[in-house]
Amino acid sequence: MSDPMIGLVLLGILITLLASGVWVAISLSIVGLVGLVFFSNAPAGLILATTFWGHSHSWALTALPLFILMGEILLRSRMSDDMFTGLVPWLSRAPGRLLHVNVFGCAIFAAVSGSSAATAATIGRMSVPELTKRGYPESLILGTLAGSATLGLLIPPSIILIVYGVATEQSIARLFIAAIIPGIMLMSLFAGYVAVWAWKNPELIPSIDQTFSFREKIIASRRLIPVALLIGGVIGSIYGGLASPTDAAALGVVLATILAWGSGAFSWKLFGEAVMSATRTSCMIAFILLGAAFLSVAMGFTGLPRNLATWISDMNLSVTALLIALTIFFIILGCFLDGISVIVLTTSIIMPMITAVGIDPIWFGIYLVIVVEMSQITPPVGFNLFVIQGLTGIDILSIAKAAFPFFLLLLLGVLLICLFPQIVTFLPNWMAS
Repeated sequence: MSDPMIGLVLLGILITLLASGVWVAISLSIVGLVGLVFFSNAPAGLILATTFWGHSHSWALTALPLFILMGEILLRSRMSDDMFTGLVPWLSRAPGRLLHVNVFGCAIFAAVSGSSAATAATIGRMSVPELTKRGYPESLILGTLAGSATLGLLIPPSIILIVYGVATEQSIARLFIAAIIPGIMLMSLFAGYVAVWAWKNPELIPSIDQTFSFREKIIASRRLIPVALLIGGVIGSIYGGLASPTDAAALGVVLATILAWGSGAFSWKLFGEAVMSATRTSCMIAFILLGAAFLSVAMGFTGLPRNLATWISDMNLSVTALLIALTIFFIILGCFLDGISVIVLTTSIIMPMITAVGIDPIWFGIYLVIVVEMSQITPPVGFNLFVIQGLTGIDILSIAKAAFPFFLLLLLGVLLICLFPQIVTFLPNWMAS
């Protein structure tokens, strides 16, 4: 059987399994077994056992459950409320006023949670009732929340960047540093869109009677100090070369626990809930990674990735043409799978292509995460849409419509890093030098 036919058969099996509701990790493992048994001479059982065992004790992967636990602790503490209170005085006179709380609040919480869904749930739980009560347009409330929560995938410490780094054997520290400027860029695009919209529709933005003196703003900002300390401790230790991402993750858990207890709204019961939730999420992601690792090894034995890379190389496809094709491919794939599944399903096939055309894997990781961010706000499987629907009870299509301008802004972000790759590569190169 020819390579294209083998690829189509395996893809058909995978789609059938996923459409039948089989877990992603099991689907990946089954496809890998089919590839080994029917399209190679390798011992399938031995490879399955050694791959699962070999990839289950990755030291780099240890950062994943720790960062998830840190986010779960913060989700159950009073620090998120303090963050909202500290931002309001500074944003009350900005164009768009308190709508910027969603944008900047999501950006700040993304820097301490690493999860898009956790960011949407935490900030949405605070901002949606408050902004609705003050009379802000529903479409802007939902759109800014859905769009800005995607920053949880990009701004370090990002769980999905850890997954990409482990799956592709890239430096997680360099990926974290590379994500800083693109994260700020996207946050600025979101805030700029809100400001322009408010400038064109001033009658739809409610006025604020309360004014804040500079002294009151400074006093309110004291509530942001714990979050700032946590961000500085985690990211600063990595950037300063004092700790690896795994060490920084452990530091983040310790700091988050201390700050949560210090806020006075944390208990042993909440701590137990955070540990159990982090355990469930970590096991799910680790299981998916093991299935993806096995599929990657199985594909290597079938020769498909190598032959595909050779085929791409022989086509002499330009980098621009390849990136356009991959962007469309990932957007379509993201309509049906969550971001982590998209990355672990595709990296074993895509990375040989990327290497063949000379694209920097670190740059490609940031590009891939931004494209995957789009999948968080696209139906039918947009995790942020589901989270916000659960918070508000509004139908998912209305939320998707409100989030569409932010989908376009993410697409603009992809275009900008393609035109100016230094946006991604500047900090990692400077760090290396």
